Amino acid sequence: MLRRFVLRPLLTAAALVYFLIDAVALEALRPLAAWIGRQRFAERLAARIRRLGPYPTLALFLIPLVVLEPLKPVGLYLMGTGHPVQGTLLLGAVELVKVTLVERLFHIGKDKLLTIPAFAWCYVRAVRWLVWLTALPPWQAVRRAAGRVREAIRPALAAVRGWARSLRTHVRAVLKRG
Repeated sequence: MLRRFVLRPLLTAAALVYFLIDAVALEALRPLAAWIGRQRFAERLAARIRRLGPYPTLALFLIPLVVLEPLKPVGLYLMGTGHPVQGTLLLGAVELVKVTLVERLFHIGKDKLLTIPAFAWCYVRAVRWLVWLTALPPWQAVRRAAGRVREAIRPALAAVRGWARSLRTHVRAVLKRG
């Protein structure tokens, strides 16, 4: 009775918050992950990963999760014990590495991973749950707010990109002169 009426809603709420944070981080870091995936070293690594079988691909996919996920509570602990900067930096670094690495590994090996029945079963349920979550009004409100923020900072980002381009051109010219 206690489990059904007290623990289940609490655990469900905790899981929702946890996955919401992961989903927001994924959306925010997706462009970075795509950029990393276009780099030459990443393309060579992806070619090697594609040659692996389903279970080695699964192991390669799970290792970052097993290593990085336990660091999230450590970051929360640091934040809760008077070290908010260190905790935030740890959480940010863990999310950055996890999202960019795990998402990339998943996309590279998705077809092989889905040949594993237990993985496919979990994947179908996770996708259904995410579809339900993203249809909720709070999620939609967050997406609209993020779109407004993105539109508001777009001119500043364009200016920074232009400045970086001109700086790279200048540095190359100076290096050529020698």
